[in-house]
Amino acid sequence: MQAQDPIIQTKFTADPAPMVYNDTVFLYTTHDEDDANGFKMKDWLLYTSTDMVNWKDCGAVASLKDFKWYDGDNGAWAEQVIERNGKFYMYCPIHGHGIGVLVADSPYGPFVDPIGKPLVWQREHWDDIDPTVWIDDDGQAYMYWGNPNTYYVKLNEDMISCSGKIVKLDYKIKDYQEGPWFYKRNGHYYLAFASTCCPEGIGYAMSNSPTGPWEYKGHIMDHTDRTRGNHPGIIDYKGKSWVFGLNYDILRISTPKHHERRSVSVAPMHYNADGTIQEVPYFKDTKLEPVDTFNPFQKVEAETMAWGYGLKTFEEHKNGKIFIALRDIDDGETLLLRNVDLGAGAKKFTARTASLNKGGVIEIHLNDKNGPCIGKLKVPQTGSLENYVETSCKLKKTAGVHPITFVFKGKNVKEDMFRFDAWEMK
Repeated sequence: MQAQDPIIQTKFTADPAPMVYNDTVFLYTTHDEDDANGFKMKDWLLYTSTDMVNWKDCGAVASLKDFKWYDGDNGAWAEQVIERNGKFYMYCPIHGHGIGVLVADSPYGPFVDPIGKPLVWQREHWDDIDPTVWIDDDGQAYMYWGNPNTYYVKLNEDMISCSGKIVKLDYKIKDYQEGPWFYKRNGHYYLAFASTCCPEGIGYAMSNSPTGPWEYKGHIMDHTDRTRGNHPGIIDYKGKSWVFGLNYDILRISTPKHHERRSVSVAPMHYNADGTIQEVPYFKDTKLEPVDTFNPFQKVEAETMAWGYGLKTFEEHKNGKIFIALRDIDDGETLLLRNVDLGAGAKKFTARTASLNKGGVIEIHLNDKNGPCIGKLKVPQTGSLENYVETSCKLKKTAGVHPITFVFKGKNVKEDMFRFDAWEMK
């Protein structure tokens, strides 16, 4: 694994929209289907982290089906979620059909359509994509969006209606293409964006006002032939600043051919004293360090990982709840968690699994797959992929903070050996 590979490997993700809430990063993304050649996008996903390196898959929290006024099955483009007065608003462009809005009582959803129509739809063109929303210090909310032109509108306090007319900037922000990310920090207003295609970088402009004028300041990440596209999301979290973007680095593991199957990455970002931003190297040339330790002495969903290339997730929606487990677990594949705090020492490992075949083995290693093996859990056959059971094994007592790697082994069955729901150490 490189110093900074994409943070999600089990699905193809794009258009990162991070939000900090209750000391957790909620990362909303778009979703490129596994068989996509062009853009094939049907739903919006959520991942969470408290350490910036281990990410939990929370499943699809909204989809095109949530907009009853839209009868298509493609076009779920770059969204953003923002919280106001205890509710969570998701602004969703549907390509060629304007920008819709969904609302939920929880950042995990379920999200529902409160207005039954687009919030914004300028039918004379297809510019209405990539919304970004910020609530200013005086309580006024603004939404920016657009490709290739840039627009903004004020939102009412209800966040689901507009105040006044749509404003189209009457000037071109240098290098602006699409994907704006609007925010304020230390008195400065920022508009980061995907810079002119192709390839795209991440540029930014600054202003003393939420409505501009915007002064181009340069690149957060320069154009590079190592990726075709980009789309920024920027947050401060646990005393550091972070820029999210997208690339094709997971796709490149399997093929040099181009498909619209993208992946989200993140890198640390730094500001100068005057508020300008220091240029960030391409993601693979940066190093992502954890900002907290990971607690294994609790129920951990198996779809939580720092690296798990080759693994996939199984997702079911029942009675308004999402059940997720790992699937496509093949012989020799691995799952890595970083910065796991074993405290004074873990003695027992318990996992919840289901197997239609003959089960397998989960080996628990320190560091990487070649590191010391501290336990081996036999995964039993349960006769059904819906019949999950808990089994346990002893661990060699190991204290301190370590990377932990699960190595999945099989005997008679080598592919899709079992499903893995959750685990815990004691």
